[in-house]
Amino acid sequence: PSHLFKVLQNLNTGPRLVLDRNLRAIRLRMVKDEHVGARHFVKEELPRIRWTNPALDIQVVKADQVMREVVRPTMEVEYENGTIKTIDISNKWSTTITKELMDVAGGDTWKAYRTAALKAGHPLLPGEERE
Repeated sequence: PSHLFKVLQNLNTGPRLVLDRNLRAIRLRMVKDEHVGARHFVKEELPRIRWTNPALDIQVVKADQVMREVVRPTMEVEYENGTIKTIDISNKWSTTITKELMDVAGGDTWKAYRTAALKAGHPLLPGEERE
């Protein structure tokens, strides 16, 4: 398979990470070369979220190592009405970060998927069994 095929296959891996239509932005703050779960989330999960939610404003701020004592890895989820919810992403697996984001901003589609997957005994996300 070609590189493009593999990229598209990854982007279309289930479940589709459709976020609430009333979401304005997602902002991640982390220290460069620290916070393994957050880095993995940015590399593996964020492209899938971008693919499924192309109009969403997604910002990733990576602070230098000098700031590691000051910068706490967080994700801010901002809604159209100005409400901001903050998710602590320090010391978490990328799949845990994804589940927490989807629980906060996934809407009815995620809730239905989550209920069905848990009822059937299936993992919610690929790779979750390694948590």
